[in-house]
Order: sequence, then C-alpha cells, then structure tokens
Amino acid sequence: MPDAPACRLYLITPARIDDPKAFAATLAEALAGGDVACLQIRLKDADDAHIAEVVRVLAPLAQARDVAVILNDRPDLAARLGCDGVHVGQSDMGCAEARRIVGKDRIVGVTCHDSRHLAMEAAEAGADYVAFGAFFDTATKDAPTRAEPEVLTIWQETMQIPCVAIGGITVETAGALAAAGADFVAVSAGVWGHPDGPRAAVAAFQAVLAG
Repeated sequence: MPDAPACRLYLITPARIDDPKAFAATLAEALAGGDVACLQIRLKDADDAHIAEVVRVLAPLAQARDVAVILNDRPDLAARLGCDGVHVGQSDMGCAEARRIVGKDRIVGVTCHDSRHLAMEAAEAGADYVAFGAFFDTATKDAPTRAEPEVLTIWQETMQIPCVAIGGITVETAGALAAAGADFVAVSAGVWGHPDGPRAAVAAFQAVLAG
C-alpha cells in the first residue's frame, strides 16, 4: 500500500445535511476516491438532535476507513457522541476548556485566522493542530481574514504541531499550499461541488497533494 501523502485532505461536510442517510452515500463515494485524514462535521444552524443523528450515521462510515471525525464547535457533543475530536473557533470556547471537556485522548483543533500569535497561544494551550485561512474567497463561511501562504511556511519552520490551510481551496490551488507548508488542506465545496463528483474530486486532490 503506498505511503500517505505528506499533505493530506481534511474534508468538511456541507453546511446543511437534511437527510443524513442520503448524504452517507455521497460521503462513501468521496471516501472511495482516495486518502482523507479527517471529516469535520460542521452544521452551524442545526439543533443538537439533528447533529447527533448526522454523527450517528456518518461517523461509523468514516471511522471504518480510519478517517478521524471532528465535530465543529461542540466539545460537549463531540465527547458524548464518540467523535474523535472537536474544532473550535476564536469566538467559541477556548482551547483549554475544550480540552478539559473532550479529554486528553481526543483531537482539539483551533481556528487561528492569519495570526501566528493566536496559533502559538493555541499550541501552548494544548491544541493538536491549528488552522490558518481563509486563503481564497469562500462561500462556505464568512471569513474575517485573508491569510498568505507565508504563514504556513513560517509555522512549518518554527513549530511542531500540524497546520491546516482552509478557505476556498480547490484542486488547482491545493498544491501551492501544500508546497508552502500545509500539513492538511481543508476542503468543502471543492469536493461536494466538483463538476465530476466527490469521488473524482478526492482522487484529484490526492494526486495533487501526493505530487
């Protein structure tokens, strides 16, 4: 079996999943396309019951393929629902509190926008990874900052914990961010909205990242 690429794909769900069982087939198709490190379940406007149902349906599918399941914003639900970790933003609870809730064995990731200072604070607080962005225009979320690839290079040269590049990343732009130093590229619309479908999209990302 070939080695995983140095930079790996971090997949983020669409903002809405109305029918988890129907979307499970789409997710399975995507995961069949190649290497995916993580699946972040990001449902900002859903209630707890719907989030729980989405996790119940999707998590076993991802985890069976050794894809870590990360829940956005909600360390309490991440711990209760058996997710592999949680991702918190700067307007959510702090990294240390998220760590306290999910425990030492789960992943905690932190959004750090374009700031190495915020990323260093997250690292000191026990984050397992930091996320920089947005690098490009994105319709997936309101991005308050625009990051430059240099932040990935400097982070890679000076810090040990992994960094994720996020924000409007496509097959055409992922390679430059990997070359700049991203350990992971986070993608949502670039997979789910790909004209050739999610399986082809993941395969294309893997080819670029492996190269």
